[in-house]
Amino acid sequence: MSELDRAGSPESLTQHDIQAYRLIAETQQPPAGYDVTRLVAMRLVDPDPYAPGRYIPHDPRAAAQSVTAAALRGLSDIVQRLNQVPALERLADDFDPHRLYGGPGSEFLASAPQMNARVGEVCAAAATELCSVQPSEPADRDPAILRLGVERTRSALLRGVQVRSLYHRSAHEHAQTRDYVSAMTDDGAEVRASNTPGPRLVIVDRQHLFIDNHVIDGAEGNSGWHVFDRAVVTWARSLFDLFWNMAVRWQDIGVNVSPLSERQWRILRELSAGYTQEQVGPRIKLSRRAVDKEIAAAREALSFRTTFQLMAWYGRSRGGQAGA
Repeated sequence: MSELDRAGSPESLTQHDIQAYRLIAETQQPPAGYDVTRLVAMRLVDPDPYAPGRYIPHDPRAAAQSVTAAALRGLSDIVQRLNQVPALERLADDFDPHRLYGGPGSEFLASAPQMNARVGEVCAAAATELCSVQPSEPADRDPAILRLGVERTRSALLRGVQVRSLYHRSAHEHAQTRDYVSAMTDDGAEVRASNTPGPRLVIVDRQHLFIDNHVIDGAEGNSGWHVFDRAVVTWARSLFDLFWNMAVRWQDIGVNVSPLSERQWRILRELSAGYTQEQVGPRIKLSRRAVDKEIAAAREALSFRTTFQLMAWYGRSRGGQAGA
């Protein structure tokens, strides 16, 4: 950095500097003992080559322009450095998958209000999906809280967020929960139930995980953790899929009418007996294409993505046992 850059700002001029410049501008000598180095560096004065010990004043506007130019050079350097920040941050996409330790990845929330506030804040910003598990037996809740839950769910669905919730099967017999779930499903949410639905959790966009406290002894019963470690959240998301695929659609609980046709039940029975899809067709006098079409229709009726899910549902379904 030049002497001008170090001493060229207006703040670097002292009252002694200003008084000395005024005297030199009036063709007088600077005060005795005054060091003119700073005024020379700022191009405010130059030594008089024909009169040793005297100085020639310069237009201070030229010095001001020099200071301005130096400041602009500094700003240009700052802007260039800041322009590198987005590219540097994008490199995290290459770093994260390979790091062995993700750094601090969770925060303890010591009370129910803190948990509810943080869950609400994160859910309000959800962009792709909301997955939740409510494993406990149902209990009456504050209607205001339920309305808030419906509003959050509706807002997320309107933004195009996929919402999936898993409940304990006994919740189907609880009027308040049944009404709440009905409002959710009417808005487009997917809900299932199971006798063993797994741990209580909320997962948002595969980036945020909320779980009960199992770490700090003596903490409030409704305290919990906000986890954002990438590996842990991804693991929990796979755990959710495991329990989700073993659960029954909320709409199918207590319904005696089968969601599948007799032909579809027959195909599932044949597959369950160990026959392949190629072998099932000749056994029930259908083409392979017709068998595939019926299986696809059965998956759609039960909101399953794969035939493996369909067969798992058949294996645990009371309807499957009845139709065998």
